[in-house]
Amino acid sequence: MKFGRKNRRESKNDSLPVQTVPKDRQTGFELFQKYETGSRAERELYSSLREAVPIIDAALWKIVRLIGRFQIKTESKSCQKTADDFIKNVRINGSSTGMNNFIYSYLDSLLTYGEAVGEMIPYADGSGICALYNASLDDVEIRADKSPLDLVVCCNNSGELTPVKNRQLVLATLLNPKAGTVHGTSILSGLPFVSSILLRIFKSIKTNWERVGDVRFAVTYNPDSNSTFSEDSARQIADEWKKAMRSDSVCDFVSVGDVSVKVIGAESQMPDCEIPIRSILEQILAKLGIPPFLLGLSWSSTERMSEQQADILTSELEYYRAVVEPVISKIVTMHLRLCGFNCGFEIEWDDINLQDTLELSQARYNNARARQIEMSNETEVIDE
Repeated sequence: MKFGRKNRRESKNDSLPVQTVPKDRQTGFELFQKYETGSRAERELYSSLREAVPIIDAALWKIVRLIGRFQIKTESKSCQKTADDFIKNVRINGSSTGMNNFIYSYLDSLLTYGEAVGEMIPYADGSGICALYNASLDDVEIRADKSPLDLVVCCNNSGELTPVKNRQLVLATLLNPKAGTVHGTSILSGLPFVSSILLRIFKSIKTNWERVGDVRFAVTYNPDSNSTFSEDSARQIADEWKKAMRSDSVCDFVSVGDVSVKVIGAESQMPDCEIPIRSILEQILAKLGIPPFLLGLSWSSTERMSEQQADILTSELEYYRAVVEPVISKIVTMHLRLCGFNCGFEIEWDDINLQDTLELSQARYNNARARQIEMSNETEVIDE
């Protein structure tokens, strides 16, 4: 009887082949191999983009930090204690503790590269999860297995991709994957072009300030027709000018004859870059979904507009929470099972900000007040 139940359970978990995948690509491990995968050059581009444009790096860190912290709620006290201890004290990458730190690093990789891979490291005796590790995407690659519904993480061993042995201990997430592929989409996709324009503007500002900011002078000597001009006279004027321009002392420039001094580049004006820079930053922030005031940009906005931007940001954060919740659930479930618990649990996130809490409490107060007034009116009508 046990074997019968087991076989029925295994057959229930099996799925039929995906009909929308051509048959010539449904066999073997090389499914979807011809499709684009995240390359090292692409990841280096996104990493360089975060280093070159500080506002992009700041926006991503804002998203990671604003996602907040989470807690695990269970019905059993002993299970709750085990879960709390694990969330707080699990080792992360050998340098920190706390599962929240693992999720922050996991989400950072997911936003930057569109993919994230992690691993659960159990104790040697199988009594629980000892540590969590954020894998480098340069060392692994996410591929589709025999079915496009099953993803497998392959480790790069000396240039050869081999699937990991214990797949149940490996975590992999794709952000907004393209249909029919196993390649995630980075939140920075589409920004290299506009960022290159922004960097070119900054480079031109740097060059112009090197030329104009560090003032250079043109000393011109116009000798009379009756006077004699020689190379020694020019050298003498140049030496006197150098003495006058020394930064460690103050002296006068003394010369004989018609000598004029002009600032090089004084006639030209610095081009106004405020409007094009703001236009580019608006496109960058629109792509990242971050309100300008969170990054210290004092653009004109009304109070109503700020509230709408905060609501949009809240929906963005709720989406990213939903993306990482399956990872949290898988880790906690694995640890509790190894510890001998089979109880269910819920993931509770902290409120995104205090303003939301105040608004919700004010709304509940207004509803309760309105209900109280309605009940008092109904009581008066009955008494009459």
